[in-house]
Amino acid sequence: MIFKNELEGSLLRPSRRQFIAGAASAGLIIGGQRAAFGQARVTITGGDVAPMQIAIPNFNAGTGADNEVSVGVSQVITNNLKRSGLFAPIDPAAFVEKAVNIDAPPNFVNWKTVNAQALVTGRMTRQGDGRLKAEFRLWDIATGQQLAGQQYFTSPEYWRRIAHIISDQIYERLTGEKGYFDSRVVFVDETGSKERRVKRLALMDQDGANVRYLTRGADLVLTPRFSPSTQEITYMEFGQGDPKVYLFNIETGQREVVGNFPGMSFSPRFSPDGQRVIMSLQQGGNSNLFVMDLRSKSTTRLTDTPAIDTSPSYSPDGSKICFESDRGGKPQIYTMAATGGGAQRISFGEGSYSTPVWSPRGDYIAFTKQGGGQFSIGIMKPDGSGERLLTSGYHNEGPTFAPNGRVIMFFRDTGGGPSLFTVDVSGRNELKVPTPGFASDPAWSPLLS
Repeated sequence: MIFKNELEGSLLRPSRRQFIAGAASAGLIIGGQRAAFGQARVTITGGDVAPMQIAIPNFNAGTGADNEVSVGVSQVITNNLKRSGLFAPIDPAAFVEKAVNIDAPPNFVNWKTVNAQALVTGRMTRQGDGRLKAEFRLWDIATGQQLAGQQYFTSPEYWRRIAHIISDQIYERLTGEKGYFDSRVVFVDETGSKERRVKRLALMDQDGANVRYLTRGADLVLTPRFSPSTQEITYMEFGQGDPKVYLFNIETGQREVVGNFPGMSFSPRFSPDGQRVIMSLQQGGNSNLFVMDLRSKSTTRLTDTPAIDTSPSYSPDGSKICFESDRGGKPQIYTMAATGGGAQRISFGEGSYSTPVWSPRGDYIAFTKQGGGQFSIGIMKPDGSGERLLTSGYHNEGPTFAPNGRVIMFFRDTGGGPSLFTVDVSGRNELKVPTPGFASDPAWSPLLS
């Protein structure tokens, strides 16, 4: 059952006319035009961000039986916003007002007392048909205006996803950027000793919850990547014989081989429209880039050099690709038209560059840089300018962008085994992502809603 079909949204308002009047005075996005958000607004300028003080009391419970899920939703929202680094949720112990009536405007004086700039109120209620009703309101404390209000109906087991969707609504209203909380990450789960390491494909919510395993670990799996348009992933598997590139449908569990190619195939990744898979195929001592149309199964060769060309990634509009090549003597990052042709080198710093990936916003290319005994995760503009290293360590690798391009996830192995981390594109707010065991090769999904 697809959750998206069960999710219903409508503006929570006394009347449409009253809401639009309040929304216009609060500066909401109406008819595609954005105005100021009053006092409650996170301003993002480079690496300097003053986290917004936001109050998130426990959601009201419609009935006594709804108390646990009400507390859970408010906690997930709190954790999401806190981990973004852009918000500073206020300790509930400081609240003057412990229980807030969602059906009435809050007492703004009580929230100014604890220095709150924004307030989130909500309620969770089990309906007669078994569904869960979620309601929330977002308030600007300085202006006394409601910035957002929404209600949703869904099956009770999806309460965490409701919390992520509400988090995205709050994030977007207060930053002006799309959120990234209602998304998932596919990664390689690793268990066992180094000599007998078992690697399975795993899927989780972006905050590490709801882990499920997609493969059993009988064969080695590498480089999973999400489709930008469907709930499919592509990945490489070492089974019997040469490695193969697979497509895996997350909803049905069905998988198919992309194609049987002579030699080794590496680093598969979808095109932005999800209709093609680009990859590197090894032939003799070199490897070149090929793209396969998933409908016709026809394959087109994009590079033809004696070098090793690998790790291709499309620009968001599908017109270009970036990739890694050692055609200049050591691995560097190049860009070229998605149809092939001449390539331009864009990395020129000391050391070697690998695993390039284009941001969903198109403004940056993230990469792994090795040099001086360090592995760094960095970003540069598509023309190679503005290179900036975000984090360095013993072994960092495999960057992947959040759907809004604001956060990068990667894996780090300090010797015992790999773990997942996130860091803001400004280089601040580095955090470890909880996983059941060792984890590597993360790939972030698009927004689910």
